[in-house]
Amino acid sequence: MSTPTVRELTGPDVALAHAALLELRPHSPAMTSPAALQAWVEAHPDGYRLMGSFEDGPDGEDTQAAAALGFRVMTTLYRGRQLYTDDLVTLPLARGQGHARALLAWAEARRLGCASVELDSGVQRYAAHRQYLKFGLDITSHHFGKVLDVSGARA
Repeated sequence: MSTPTVRELTGPDVALAHAALLELRPHSPAMTSPAALQAWVEAHPDGYRLMGSFEDGPDGEDTQAAAALGFRVMTTLYRGRQLYTDDLVTLPLARGQGHARALLAWAEARRLGCASVELDSGVQRYAAHRQYLKFGLDITSHHFGKVLDVSGARA
């Protein structure tokens, strides 16, 4: 098994993460097509960025990311500067090959000047939780949320 290659996806390369992100976010309007995903990432006001994990193709070319990590760098009162992971997903056929681990290792690197790596995960994602714990992430809080009806909200 070869070591996955991790790199940031920008511009047209954002489309290389579409298949992986579609596994995690099939109902998101940004996932209707690779072009819609690229437009959403480019327009995102909070600095959303994407990393992809790749296996080398037969001619050294990669066709799609086997796994993707979507993140933002933010500063909070309780943690300071942190790398917040919005999305972390591996294609089903690529699971168990080290892609998520490679992405988490990249995220853990202090090259972005972050004091911590944070992520939220759906309570039903038991297999993912096992991997996060194996990697050394701790369960540090419970996340609470409420979907708001914004149809009648004023700007």
